[in-house]
Amino acid sequence: MLLDYGDLTSADGSRTAADLALAKRWIDVAAACGAKQIRIIAGEAPPTDEAALRRSASALGELAAYGNARSVRVVTENFKPLTSTGASSLRLLELTGGEVGFITDFGNYRGATKYGDIALMSPRSVSVHDKANFDEAGMPDEAEFRRCLDASRKSGFDGAYVLIYDGPGDMWEGLERVKRIVEPYAKLPEA
Repeated sequence: MLLDYGDLTSADGSRTAADLALAKRWIDVAAACGAKQIRIIAGEAPPTDEAALRRSASALGELAAYGNARSVRVVTENFKPLTSTGASSLRLLELTGGEVGFITDFGNYRGATKYGDIALMSPRSVSVHDKANFDEAGMPDEAEFRRCLDASRKSGFDGAYVLIYDGPGDMWEGLERVKRIVEPYAKLPEA
């Protein structure tokens, strides 16, 4: 389950308390639905803000304990500013003491460090969101996408690939194009 609301880095105590309460309600919903995990956003603060990283880690730790009591694992993702770099993502995981899982999304790391960030965080991730860049016809930038996949695989990632298509045109056709590229990288279950 994905929870796309909240800012665990806020210095406003009433905002944080409200966001924590909302996240706990969604953890309860996840448990009631039989979901094994819930992705919760780490926060909106800049990735270099150590105090914000600590606030987020503390809140995520509280949510992880709440989720564990309900058999729902709390994970976060390189989504939004706080976890927009591999370094800040790793620091956040260190501060949570391994209690919080992580998702690496190819589309959310950017710039010169993108492939290094993917390589750093993929082996620490429960899943990788395979998101390609698409042209106006919905065709993936295959060379760039393979560079992301190579960075993940060479890092030792051995988890689930989640196929994502957010380009123009028919979603199912777009997913088939993504699947064709990702398939050689995925381990298929033995029969």
